[in-house]
Amino acid sequence: IKLNESLYMVVACDSCGGVGEKEKDVVKVPPYIVGRLTSRVALMETLSVGAAPKALTAAICNEPDPTGEGMLSGIREELKDVSLDLPLVISTEKNMKTYQTSLGITIIGIAEKQNLRVNRTMANDKLYCVGMPKVGDEIHLDDTEIATSLLVKELLKVPDIHDIIPVGSKGVEGEAQMLAAFLGLKLDWRPNLPIDIQKTAGPSTCVLVTSPVELRISQPQPVWLLAEFM
Repeated sequence: IKLNESLYMVVACDSCGGVGEKEKDVVKVPPYIVGRLTSRVALMETLSVGAAPKALTAAICNEPDPTGEGMLSGIREELKDVSLDLPLVISTEKNMKTYQTSLGITIIGIAEKQNLRVNRTMANDKLYCVGMPKVGDEIHLDDTEIATSLLVKELLKVPDIHDIIPVGSKGVEGEAQMLAAFLGLKLDWRPNLPIDIQKTAGPSTCVLVTSPVELRISQPQPVWLLAEFM
């Protein structure tokens, strides 16, 4: 959102439902994990476009304690991981008993115009995927195959990277085709791709990176060259 000639506001959000420790949750994990991974998605999306996060809202659709406190612990830990101490705006459900865990996260950031990284991809750029598409019970915090906020912070420092796009439920192919269509480009996919490009990546367990040169990173996530823009 353009605020003036040199400043933009960036808003990112993510939701998670049916994942937690309650009676009707589909995937059973502690609220800490829900808070950690849901905030990670919005954080990665904000960072990836060159914005500095300024505030976070947590819409916790459950009781303040223990579910709410567990989520907030995960949110704060995720922010700490990238050295952020943001003001938190929090709402919890105090009137109704709930039977499924639910959380909505919004992050508001600010970006100087010259730092905004959106739709920079050009013809002849290569399309890389960093991390593995995973969802649900496949995901574990200590899994070195999934993308993290720290990964995005490192990618922002790599010369020659044009766009960084966290992948969610649209899958790798959906995100890549959306970018190509917006820029009036086409994708030349490599044969025998090593990952399922149509699979949901859940809470952004992988990110797409476009660059005209070979991508090298120091983080442990796997890197795959998938296609070239034409």
